[in-house]
Amino acid sequence: MEATPPPASLPGGSMPAARGRRGPYLLAALVAVALLFGAWGAWRVFAPSSGDTRGRLAATERQLAVAKAYIEEQEQQVATLKRSDQISRDANRDLQGALAEREEEIAGLRADVAFYERLVGATGQRRGLSVHALRLQAQGADAWHFATTLTQNLNRGGVSAGQLTLAVEGTQAGKLRKLAWADLRRQPQAPGVAYSFKYFEQVEGDVFLPAGFTPVRVEVRLQPRSGGSVTESFTWADATRDSGGATASP
Repeated sequence: MEATPPPASLPGGSMPAARGRRGPYLLAALVAVALLFGAWGAWRVFAPSSGDTRGRLAATERQLAVAKAYIEEQEQQVATLKRSDQISRDANRDLQGALAEREEEIAGLRADVAFYERLVGATGQRRGLSVHALRLQAQGADAWHFATTLTQNLNRGGVSAGQLTLAVEGTQAGKLRKLAWADLRRQPQAPGVAYSFKYFEQVEGDVFLPAGFTPVRVEVRLQPRSGGSVTESFTWADATRDSGGATASP
């Protein structure tokens, strides 16, 4: 029986073995290339371009600028409203003060009208020369300004004229003391304050108290040109009240 010869080897008989060995490497290379292309494609799809990034940044900056301007505008409006509210409060306070002053002036005017009506009216009580009121106001260290209201309606149309002087009773160094007009004026033989009126007059002047003297009572003396003198007494506390001074009792 004739033996079958062995198959002849192909040219480059080592190729099949070499291809077998390169197969895994080639497959790995193809997979790597595919992954690279996939990653590049995903980046192209999801990653913004540099131009888009700059555009978005610019838009964001514009929005921030608009928001900042809006905030500044609102802050300015709030400051303006606060200032307006403060101005309104100040104006209201000033108005309330002015109204209180006007009401006080009106009350004073009404009291004056009532006083004048009683004094010169047909039904007014007839009274001779008298001191209706006395007011004292501090003018500094030991200096006082006085204002007295003198009245008379007994002699209608007649003129009352004369001089007014003050005397102050009090204590000094634990002892009682009475200051005469010359002491209060700090002038020997000081003349009194002249007055001349038909129905009423306000007579004013200044007096000075010595240091350490505590006043208690004020005596107002009227010496008319003719007739006897008239004397009215007021407490120092009443004469120096803020309400306007002391009023003589009818």
